[in-house]
Amino acid sequence: MIELLGVTKRYLDAIALGPLDLELPTGRTTALIGPSGCGKSTLLRVIVGLIRPDAGRVRIGGVEVAPESLPQLRLRMGYVIQEGGLFPHLSARDNAAIMARHLRWDSARTQSRIDELAALVRLPAEALDRFPVQLSGGQRQRVSLMRALLLDPDVLLLDEPLGALDPMIRADLQTDLRDIFARLGKTVVLVTHDLAEAGYLAQSLILLRDGKIVQRGTLDDLLRTPADPFVEKFVHAQRGIA
Repeated sequence: MIELLGVTKRYLDAIALGPLDLELPTGRTTALIGPSGCGKSTLLRVIVGLIRPDAGRVRIGGVEVAPESLPQLRLRMGYVIQEGGLFPHLSARDNAAIMARHLRWDSARTQSRIDELAALVRLPAEALDRFPVQLSGGQRQRVSLMRALLLDPDVLLLDEPLGALDPMIRADLQTDLRDIFARLGKTVVLVTHDLAEAGYLAQSLILLRDGKIVQRGTLDDLLRTPADPFVEKFVHAQRGIA
């Protein structure tokens, strides 16, 4: 579903990403992990077309990401940014329905889809008419997920979606996310610092360092057969896993 061929991104003289070759299979969840500044979020933004690489190509479902193809490609991708990114002056319902309004859906179709998604993400019906400041952190992330899923995209991209939540809310959302991923069967790319979260949610983990892939595999692969001392150090820095 997602291909990166020789992708490189520089900022001044520093290489933020690449050179990188990567294929992500259809219907699987992949977690991008690594320390701060390793290129995880940059890679996600390159995939969604928010950042243009300095070299290389990106393809989504065989279609190359380019200025002329982006408007249609973005309808096939749902994107959840850090801390949700909800508009404070809009209700939860209106935040979730932004693309429906942009595409001029009629009210009945919009309402039906919002109700369906609220049930999917387990957002209480009464929360739909509240503003973001009136919602808990977990509820705001559920609304952000609804917004990303509104158009039933092929690809779902999540950038540290649970990072700002307390442990109990985070655990509940992890369980719900894993169930949603399994039920919908979408191609999911998830950025997280948390190795345990990555192993819980994803079938494949990609560990990045300085914009390059250090190791790719399952959580068990990283634990049992680290590719180099950096991988071993990264694993042992996660106290619960170690």
